[in-house]
Amino acid sequence: MEIVVILAIIVGVIIFLAIFFSFIPVGLWIRAMASNVKVGLGQLIGMRFRKVVPSRIILPGIKSSKAGLDITIGQLETHYLAGGNVDRVVEASIAAQRASIELSYERACAIDLAGRDILTAVQMSVHPKVIETPIVAAIAKDGIELRAKARVTVRANIDRLVGGAGEETIIARVGEGIVTTVGSSLNHKAVLENPDLISQTVLGKGLDAGTAFEILSIDIADVDVGRNIGAQLQTDQAEADLKIARARAEERRAMAVAQEQEMVALEQEMRARVVEAEAEIPKAMAVAFREGNLGIMDYYNMKNVMSDTDMRSAISGMTQGEQMDKRENRNEEK
Repeated sequence: MEIVVILAIIVGVIIFLAIFFSFIPVGLWIRAMASNVKVGLGQLIGMRFRKVVPSRIILPGIKSSKAGLDITIGQLETHYLAGGNVDRVVEASIAAQRASIELSYERACAIDLAGRDILTAVQMSVHPKVIETPIVAAIAKDGIELRAKARVTVRANIDRLVGGAGEETIIARVGEGIVTTVGSSLNHKAVLENPDLISQTVLGKGLDAGTAFEILSIDIADVDVGRNIGAQLQTDQAEADLKIARARAEERRAMAVAQEQEMVALEQEMRARVVEAEAEIPKAMAVAFREGNLGIMDYYNMKNVMSDTDMRSAISGMTQGEQMDKRENRNEEK
């Protein structure tokens, strides 16, 4: 019976110790004390209750202590609870201290919480980064297209990381500067002979204003000649003018056709009136016969005159209108 009790006590002690050591990272506490990091068991227990992983606080604390940084465990835990990357901030602070870059812990935490990679920013402050722009097409004043590609060397500006524009803004501004510089050139050959003019002009515009970077240099990696945009525009303009001229000619032709058709219709109307008038002649002659105003001999004399006129016209081969024109010309000559 006593053996059973002793075994039960031993098992209970083992279970208690297992739960105790699983809940309280004693090994981590020992490492912290050996590294001269001030942390108590009560703080470790409090981290458990606050759902904080102790290793993510203690290990960065050990790094900062060995690096000589004045960062407390409470500050690290506060940043962790705020959603920050504690290990990244500590590494960035150590890198800034080694590079003699002024960076406070509070500033590093603010940059990290803003969504910036603080460690990469510090590394870029020490080792500048080269950003390659896509091919930028620009047109000189002589109408020749130039396609340029630039390499921009930038260094991170720690003071402007919060609220500063990113790489996309740098690329867009450099592209705009290339287009402006090439577009203001009178001849594309001048740009090909001195591509450094683009670099100097673009660099002097202060393109890094309001960004998280400082531009160190802008180098034109490649310049190629593209299309002759000026000649193409002139060709397009000529084609457009030709289409306009054709449209206007077609409009004039249509108006001429309409006028001709109108004249034909008018002529037909006049002929119809002549025919209608000629149809009234027999009626008028009949009335004249009945009323005694026209005798039979008068009628025959009129028919003879008409026959004689038709015969003369047939012999001369001219129409009545042509004969009238000929008489008028003779009268004018006289």
